[in-house]
Amino acid sequence: MTYQVLARRWPLGWELHIEGVGVTQSHTLAAAEKTVRSYLAMEDIADADTAEVVITPELDGNLASEAEAAREATRRAERARDDAAAQTRKVAHDLKAAGMSGADVAVVLGVSPQRVSQLMKS
Repeated sequence: MTYQVLARRWPLGWELHIEGVGVTQSHTLAAAEKTVRSYLAMEDIADADTAEVVITPELDGNLASEAEAAREATRRAERARDDAAAQTRKVAHDLKAAGMSGADVAVVLGVSPQRVSQLMKS
């Protein structure tokens, strides 16, 4: 089961509106999931400890779209990092297979010889 939670800012923290269940409060978003799980357990909901809890903060103005854009930029950067790592591993293996030493591979790729050793293990 997945519990959708709309978090609304108020002077003492956040109101947590748990869809179809009820409302509780948390001083911070960082503590919101734990608070929701405690509330679910208090309501005798069997999967309180294991259910997925999705907390969506309600943000003013453009903040919601700016936050989403920042998250998307981070996801793109992570994908680019992973792609670059895979490409670097492949080229390192190809250069070694072509007869280059680890030190030469390091110079070609602009990494340390220790990094070449790590790349060759993966």
